[in-house]
Amino acid sequence: MTNITLIMGDITEQSVDAVVNAANSSLLGGGGVDGAIHRKGGPEILAECRVLRAAQYGGGLPAGQAVATTAGRLPARWVIHTVGPVWSDTEDRSDTLASCYRESLRVADELGARTVAFPAISTGVYRWPLADAARIALSTVLAAHPETVAEGRFVLFGQDAYDVFADTLRALSAP
Repeated sequence: MTNITLIMGDITEQSVDAVVNAANSSLLGGGGVDGAIHRKGGPEILAECRVLRAAQYGGGLPAGQAVATTAGRLPARWVIHTVGPVWSDTEDRSDTLASCYRESLRVADELGARTVAFPAISTGVYRWPLADAARIALSTVLAAHPETVAEGRFVLFGQDAYDVFADTLRALSAP
């Protein structure tokens, strides 16, 4: 994908087709991005997540997979929930983190989404080092060839995260 944009801001305020939620496996809300999306999006998101849990994901959504629900009151059409891996210094879980982005783009394509807003998955309470997370996220999305998604927007919370993603994108895009 060639059209990647970076902005510093609140992912719940993005007017896009799909917002990616850094969810926990329960799909029932939590802290960080997940909590913010559920709070601002309203009870419709939680209601659809409960249906998904009852029908398909009784044990929770596995890390690296993605599933969509309504966006409720968010200025988006859908929320794509994906569960990032918890950082480990003894086990390489990079493929699972990359899968979060690939699977989110796959679901976005199935929905016909043209614009997708991503958070920095796994960099909060899951403690993934920001520079490594940025490298994995950006290289995965840059290498993707979605059919309908025209823009991958990384919405970064705070100057530090924005700077790391901007530096990484420049390095990955350099000839």
